[in-house]
Amino acid sequence: MSEVSQDSQVKQKGKTKKMSTRVDFTPMVDLGFLLITFFMLATTLSKPQTMEIAMPSKEKINEEDQTKIKASRAVTILLGKENKVFYYEGTRENNIDPVLVETDFSPKGMRQFLIKKNYDIMVKVRDLKAKREVTKLSYQDFEKQKNEIISDKKAPIILIKGTIDSSYKNLIDALDEMAICNIGRYAIVDITPFDLELLAKKL
Repeated sequence: MSEVSQDSQVKQKGKTKKMSTRVDFTPMVDLGFLLITFFMLATTLSKPQTMEIAMPSKEKINEEDQTKIKASRAVTILLGKENKVFYYEGTRENNIDPVLVETDFSPKGMRQFLIKKNYDIMVKVRDLKAKREVTKLSYQDFEKQKNEIISDKKAPIILIKGTIDSSYKNLIDALDEMAICNIGRYAIVDITPFDLELLAKKL
């Protein structure tokens, strides 16, 4: 038991009486343990983040058709210097380069394009959120159904590529847009000479 004692003298009828003042700190120790226990129970522990992996299809399909399917759904985001951001759809076909579009990370920039590209998936996620409010769907079931929706085979595939002059901030902004727009299939990959060629023509 913790305490603080202080001796004092009081005169009573010509006599000096010695008295002591004692402060008990035991309740403070109990309060400290209660606060520690409260914060341990009330604090949300960080949950592991997972990313969906697209596995190869069991259906037999030749390589040329498979490349065409991927190209039709692919969107490439290029992160340039001075916070410049570009994107293009598909790839070079019949010696014709895809159109490189300059944009930004504002709601009317990259986000607007991704929402339009991923509109069907976003509608399904929105309906699932409304269903969760009505049926009191558990968090685990909600996340499971949401992952099934955003990993749809018809969903766009986003490739994020950064130049040596791009910043980490732009990369984080791009990843934030993936979460906001419910993009389930995206990857950070190395930039190619073809991408640098397109950027050189634009700049």
